Amino acid sequence: MLKTINTHFAGIALLFLIVNLSALGLGSYLMNNGPGSEWYLQLNKAPWTPPGWMFGLAWTAIMICFSVFMAFLWKQESNKTTLLLLFVLQLVLNVGWSPVFFRFHLILSALIIIVALTLVVGLFMFKYISGLNWKTIFVVPYFIWLVLATSLNAYILANN
Repeated sequence: MLKTINTHFAGIALLFLIVNLSALGLGSYLMNNGPGSEWYLQLNKAPWTPPGWMFGLAWTAIMICFSVFMAFLWKQESNKTTLLLLFVLQLVLNVGWSPVFFRFHLILSALIIIVALTLVVGLFMFKYISGLNWKTIFVVPYFIWLVLATSLNAYILANN
């Protein structure tokens, strides 16, 4: 019985991971050359901007953690419709930020998107903490990274 439960949990976590990593891949594709573009390289960026190699590593780790979080949440949450709506909203905002910022250079619009994404991930964190308790720790890296990313976006808006 326990093996069946663990296999089921792993399958759900893997499904969320595939969806999350696919969304990251789509966002990366839609941003075109993004961080390597002449436009981005010439921007006045925040002094606390992490090195470029850190972004891919961070996003991969974040999505692994978020997928585990979503599997725990899926297992315990009875209102799957609300959960899926929040998850899809998070996906749309996450994927949408990249082309808005990197391809279309709409820094203010990108800031609005990333603030909305941060609020949605914060909602995941605070809305479900009572049911998940310590397992909520798996969404914290996503929230912290978004706060950092929001500050980077805001700095670029204010200084370019």
